[in-house]
Amino acid sequence: MVTTSQRIERALISVSDKSGIIDFARALADQKVELLSTGGSARALREAGIPVRDVSDYTGFPEIMDGRVKTLHPRIHGGLLARRDDTDHVEAMTDYGIGRIDLLVVNLYPFESTLAGGADFDTCIENIDVGGPAMIRAAAKNHAYVTVVTDPDDYAAVLDDMHASGGATQPELRKRLAAAAFSKTAGYDAAIASWLNAESGERYPRRFAFGGQRRQFLRYGENPHQSAAFYATSPERPGVATARQLQGKELSYNNINDTDAAFELAAEFDDPGIAIIKHANPCGAATGSTLVDAYDRALACDPVSAFGGIVACNRPVNESLAERLASLFLEVVIAPSFDKAAVERLAGKTSLRLLETGHMPDRAADGSALRPTIRTVSGGFLIQDADTRRVTADDIRVVTKRAPTDIELADMLFAFCVAKHVKSNAIVYVRNRATVGIGAGQMSRVDSSRIAARKAADAADAAGEATPATKGSVVASDAFFPFADGLDAAIEAGATAVIQPGGSIRDDEVIKAADDAGLAMVFTGIRHFRH
Repeated sequence: MVTTSQRIERALISVSDKSGIIDFARALADQKVELLSTGGSARALREAGIPVRDVSDYTGFPEIMDGRVKTLHPRIHGGLLARRDDTDHVEAMTDYGIGRIDLLVVNLYPFESTLAGGADFDTCIENIDVGGPAMIRAAAKNHAYVTVVTDPDDYAAVLDDMHASGGATQPELRKRLAAAAFSKTAGYDAAIASWLNAESGERYPRRFAFGGQRRQFLRYGENPHQSAAFYATSPERPGVATARQLQGKELSYNNINDTDAAFELAAEFDDPGIAIIKHANPCGAATGSTLVDAYDRALACDPVSAFGGIVACNRPVNESLAERLASLFLEVVIAPSFDKAAVERLAGKTSLRLLETGHMPDRAADGSALRPTIRTVSGGFLIQDADTRRVTADDIRVVTKRAPTDIELADMLFAFCVAKHVKSNAIVYVRNRATVGIGAGQMSRVDSSRIAARKAADAADAAGEATPATKGSVVASDAFFPFADGLDAAIEAGATAVIQPGGSIRDDEVIKAADDAGLAMVFTGIRHFRH
């Protein structure tokens, strides 16, 4: 491994993203670096008055096949791959007239943005770069001698190194840039592979690859002793990864995780809806005639837990809602947009992050392949489709003597939708399309039932109400009741109807308990575990 500086005398520039390239190339030319270039890059440099030699002139071979073949030539790859301290390599360069290429500046055809723009299959294929990745990998492999730059943000670092080293670069910089180059091609190939696998119906290919673009370094992870960074993978789905931050402190790891949970729940609702999240679990969710109505009823579910929480809205935030939001300490508010008066009203809360997504996800067009869930385990990872299943009235089966009323059925479907977003074991009480008690993440389902009922009682006490809102509510369970005791807790809390997947060997016992109490119960056949 060469650990010395390497002088840059010849550079090859071939970029799709031309930001900053003119100034960079001019600085190289000022240091007497010979510039080779291709197609549009060469034209841009020439128009800027920068001396440049076409690659086709250098190789003696024209660009052919609509530019598909232009840099795939021994004079290019030999110049990038030759080891300068290897006698055989040096002799081969002399024998075949191959000159050294000391600096490669390449970024790739914009495949990902082409795909995100909805281009057809053939257009996407034409935006798969071949020569660029081949050159990048060659230069990165040979970084002992060659400097490779794949991101305009690194132009300044190269120039600084050259100025400090008399026109050369140091091995530390070349190694760092080589790692960035391999990361670039790996992410690029992963995007192409993901697209082609989806096009061919291959959901779980033999080798699964994914990549992402770093959005930001985070101050720390879940805890201060853990380091963390935030990566974006796809611009296709609006959410926390694509949102524009209008104000507030830098987002933390936990902010991002919780905000994603909140926005995904709010996106489930057709009517104006609010989700309030704490530690990735809903502490209140509701729909209403307006966002203000929905917010008031969502907050009433658990106003204590909402303190320091995340609020997600599925409609634009106006001044009236902003007034409500301003009265509570919140970490983040995410919405499709904020009107000017709302932003002005919340501007005084300088720590509050406002995130604007532009619009809500289109559930009808949202394939789960756009957002699979990935979880690491020791030595590997698990991947699955996102749980986008939405239970409707057509999915349910009434199993008790009494069928639910229309009002109960609407609340049951709402409760089961919310339960999908609550950590298992999940129990959700709902009345009038608003949560009134939530039990999350317990090892025993009966404990979740009791916790949800207790929280509802606490909320009633705080509001000065004699009767908890669970009286006359419906209850949803994300998985079946293994014993009747979980249902008994719901009956004691005052629930009148139950929605659950069913499928326990004790279903008959649970159904009998519901019938004895006069409850309506429906089975969905769909489980919504969220671990």
